[in-house]
Amino acid sequence: MKTSLPTPRRLALLAAPLLLAGCASLSGNGGIAPVQDAARTYLGATLLPAASEQDLDTIDGRVAELLGKPLDADSVVQIALLNNRGLQASLQELGIAEAEMVQASRLPNPGFSFARLRRADEREIERGFSFDLAHLVALPLTRQVEGRRFAAVQRSVAMEMLSLAAETRKAFYAAVAAEQTASYMRDVRATADAGAELAKRLAEAGNWTRLQQAREHGFFSEAVLNVARADAARVATRERLTRLLGLWGPQTAFSLPARLPDLPAEPQDRPDIERAAMASRLDVQAAKAQVEATAGNLGLSKATRFVNVLELGYQRNGSNEAPRKTGYEIGFEIPLFDWGDARIARAEGLYMQRVHRAAKTAVDARSEVREAYQGYRSAYDIARHYRDDIVPTAKRISDENVLRYNGMFISVFELLADARAQIAAVNASIEALRDFWVARADLDMALVGKPVLGGGAAAAVAGAAAVAH
Repeated sequence: MKTSLPTPRRLALLAAPLLLAGCASLSGNGGIAPVQDAARTYLGATLLPAASEQDLDTIDGRVAELLGKPLDADSVVQIALLNNRGLQASLQELGIAEAEMVQASRLPNPGFSFARLRRADEREIERGFSFDLAHLVALPLTRQVEGRRFAAVQRSVAMEMLSLAAETRKAFYAAVAAEQTASYMRDVRATADAGAELAKRLAEAGNWTRLQQAREHGFFSEAVLNVARADAARVATRERLTRLLGLWGPQTAFSLPARLPDLPAEPQDRPDIERAAMASRLDVQAAKAQVEATAGNLGLSKATRFVNVLELGYQRNGSNEAPRKTGYEIGFEIPLFDWGDARIARAEGLYMQRVHRAAKTAVDARSEVREAYQGYRSAYDIARHYRDDIVPTAKRISDENVLRYNGMFISVFELLADARAQIAAVNASIEALRDFWVARADLDMALVGKPVLGGGAAAAVAGAAAVAH
């Protein structure tokens, strides 16, 4: 039976879908667009990848501009998003994952073989053309698996970016509170120094006992120690903020506000906070995507269960001693020993594992957001109590004692003793205000996901790879 060869037009029609599938291309931005959208949506900030010297120059200029102005919580977050090298390293994971997705979406290159054989006066020329049909059969499912994996990496990098923003806000509030406490403790030391000097002179004049002088000197010594502790805390919190901002050299000379922001007039009222968290948390979305990816992988395993290697080849052999030989060749593995049941069982196990982990993620997310909201409300109530009751009461007591001192009803040492009693109230007030702003940052983070600062993107790549293969 004679079979006619396909015409060039038929060959073009048959090859068109293959060419479209094989021409998958990179986006050109490394897949960073969804992460940039998350930065704008959740933070109102700009995220720029540092992929070239020009990018680094642009980032350095923007960072210098921000450092030249008074810093606040929003500006330090913007600096961190631009200048933190750990985040920049994670952004490169996007390009890697996109490249792997595009690579998996492309058809393998066809194979061509050529052989020239000679035996005595006989010469034989063999030409072969082969193509991996198994890859073509699995291509749609493979593309879906890699697409979900790439989306999971994008969510993970976005989660790491938001975690960095939350940690930077908390570090900023801690550093400002430490600066404020250190400044206050220096004022306390100056007051204690004056009291100790006055006590020394009175003791030398015989108007005060050595016990009274020792008590005043003990208070001064404790004040000196508290200043040293406050300075150490100030340095530690400032250096942590510096690391998160990615600053070095002259950049580390940035200035912080003298005091923390004031407490808001009213706290946020969020009765629907669990529902909002389930709709917006990226880790919940990632868990759902992992379940879908594993389900897709299960379908891929079943589709390729009996066909592991399938190749189609065309041969055209010529010899000067015999007529030309033409034909085709198909090769495949025979499922004699491995029927693929182990791979199917593994895929099903992975699927159920992902289902249970997704359910755990949802349960944990609800608990975390409830805890964060209760912590936020408690921190607000405590800070407001210090602002509206404890500190004003201490001030009223101080004012009354000043009046009594002016009327010569109490001595200067009783006035100093009252000032010492106010130290604990003022320090606790600063700490309560700091704790409120830290709780606010924790609540904002709980609404978008669980912090994964450090290695989040790499972990997602590894986890997604385990699902894909």
